[in-house]
Amino acid sequence: MATSKTAAKSVAKNVVKNAAKTAGEGFYEVYWHGEAIGDGGDLQEALACYALVAPDDGDWEAVCADPEAEPHIERHASFDAFLDNEDALEIIAVNARMIA
Repeated sequence: MATSKTAAKSVAKNVVKNAAKTAGEGFYEVYWHGEAIGDGGDLQEALACYALVAPDDGDWEAVCADPEAEPHIERHASFDAFLDNEDALEIIAVNARMIA
């Protein structure tokens, strides 16, 4: 069991690392159930915001499977671009492995 947990953590780290490479720099706005719940200056910081809505039982798979949850992060060119209501450069779909 410990081996599978270690493998799962390794996969999750690689998912986050690869997403960070494609995400680039900017300002990140974090969404859960259609509402902004936090923000960050990089992807790691943004993903950490999901701790605010962590399920009591720790089952991220179940809560992320809820179609209403729709966890995602919008990357903006900068904080100023965000404040100026410019469109997001990209929308990063967040899955349980990225935040567990």
